[in-house]
Amino acid sequence: MRHILTLLSALLISASAYSADSLSVFYRIRLDQDIDQSSQRLVTLGLEKAREAQADYVILDIDTYGGAVNAADSIRTAILRYEKPVIAYVNMQAASAGALISIACDSIYMRTGSSIGAATVVSQTGEVMPDKYQSFMRGMMRATAEANGRDPEIAQAMTDTANVLSMTPDEAMAVGYCEGICGSEFEVAEKVTSGNGFVIRNMEDDMTWLDKLIQFLLNPLLQSIFMMMIVGGIFVEIRTPGIGLPLLTAIIGALLYFAPGYIGHLVESWEILLFVVGLVLIAIEIFVLPGFGVCGISGIIAVVVSLAFAMIDNAELFRWDGSIDLKPIIQPLGIVILSAAAAVFGSVWLVRKLYATRTFDHIALRQEMKADDGFTGVVSGLESLVGETVTVFTDLRPGGKVRTDDGKIIEATLKFGGFASKGESLKVISAEQGRVYCEKL
Repeated sequence: MRHILTLLSALLISASAYSADSLSVFYRIRLDQDIDQSSQRLVTLGLEKAREAQADYVILDIDTYGGAVNAADSIRTAILRYEKPVIAYVNMQAASAGALISIACDSIYMRTGSSIGAATVVSQTGEVMPDKYQSFMRGMMRATAEANGRDPEIAQAMTDTANVLSMTPDEAMAVGYCEGICGSEFEVAEKVTSGNGFVIRNMEDDMTWLDKLIQFLLNPLLQSIFMMMIVGGIFVEIRTPGIGLPLLTAIIGALLYFAPGYIGHLVESWEILLFVVGLVLIAIEIFVLPGFGVCGISGIIAVVVSLAFAMIDNAELFRWDGSIDLKPIIQPLGIVILSAAAAVFGSVWLVRKLYATRTFDHIALRQEMKADDGFTGVVSGLESLVGETVTVFTDLRPGGKVRTDDGKIIEATLKFGGFASKGESLKVISAEQGRVYCEKL
């Protein structure tokens, strides 16, 4: 239907004998999804394409209940810096972050039955966030309203936790937050041009298959899955011998997580480099250094920070005055930590399920500990080994297995932590609950 209306509009303009140079070009960007990294790229990409098309106006067709504040702030900044007029057309809902984006536009038009407001900051469970988050949102709403000559008190009232403000089109017009009530983007263009000639270009028609693929991969649900693939793959690879499917899963997850953002100019090169450095540090800790200390902890921190920073616009952290604002990183950091925890627990469950069958023997090394090979389930009588010398059977990091003089293989742990290589001799200093505790000779 939209394409038919566009064609009719063009035919009417041609019939009215307007020259091509006299037509005003409107570039329409449809924003009908939650405000997140995907919608952030959608709007910034749309503004770039509008600039390339030399459009006179941009119509941001908005229908959203809000979303992430950091993504909304990035969209707000991009709109305020855009050199041509940006028109917000509230096509039903502009709630929460959607209200902030609408106020950032040069003018606002609303559809009958639509609403704008309700910008209180809430968590993903719908609970109102503490006042420091509300204060941050109030400041953005006031500053954005002032930038476009609107009453900042009205914008601030939209964040009031006690009596939050939402407005109908008539109410918004009465306080200067709406320039007109229109039934479509064509009516908006007619009002703006006062009935003179215009054409409307839709962003969807200019998007390539790569643009659409990147938008799909930036979906928050998929990004969480990719994060779990990364963390879960690394965890399983560490916990199982050899190199195989878990490592491949982590690599694929990393590519799917970082590549769309990097191509879409949302991920910086240093974030990818930090992720790689984190992996290298973890590998060094596991395969080179004894125990698990500074190197491993630094690697984990580097991986978590790189995943979190890849979800936000760095301009929201590093301000023009040189200050650093850490508020936008809080939510992405929480998402990374929760996804990592889910990946670890899921990996433990998956490994137990897989190892209960022989289905995956061709991709995972399995060793069956038989009594004929010296393995035994000794759970008592280990006190007699106290003071004796045992030999490390598997590397202790600090836990593992040792072999006694009579060939029994039992669970052991280095009492004071550290690392012991296979073949080293250790002294048993205590025994309890089917395990001996040793120290180096």
